[in-house]
Amino acid sequence: MTHVDRPWRYAAGLAACAALIWIGVARASPVPLLALVDLGFHELGHLVAAPLPDLATALAGSVAQVAVPVGLAVYFAVRQRDLLAVGLCLAWAGTAARQAAVYIADAPYQALPLIGGEHDWAYILAGNLEAAPVIAAAVVFVAWMLALGGVGACALGLARATSAGRVPAPLTPI
Repeated sequence: MTHVDRPWRYAAGLAACAALIWIGVARASPVPLLALVDLGFHELGHLVAAPLPDLATALAGSVAQVAVPVGLAVYFAVRQRDLLAVGLCLAWAGTAARQAAVYIADAPYQALPLIGGEHDWAYILAGNLEAAPVIAAAVVFVAWMLALGGVGACALGLARATSAGRVPAPLTPI
């Protein structure tokens, strides 16, 4: 068994996923430091999409803050075959989606402090702000699915690492 496949790593990953879920998804609180990383990817999404129409640019922030950790999870699954990294990235994506849902739900009120500019979701939903709670609820569902997927990946890694004392089999290609 290599150091990468030790069961304690997956147990620690499960604990980290549980903490991320409790703080970032269940309580909908920003995860310390990670929320700043999410904000950076949110703003980067706007910057990358700047040449696109205004609606796409506004959407790109929330999409990017969730897509980056999902993309990393895919990378770790396909290229590295690392269930621990997959699990942690999916849990992170869940917290990022939950924060996006908070932002979406705020569109009718525009009470959240912004770092500048217009409220993305107030702009996106202009004339249809009553849709904000429905969209936010759908994103909360996605947040839970991503976070629970993270738990599942770590649990699968733990099961593989502890089963019959053998080294876990790598992920099969998608």
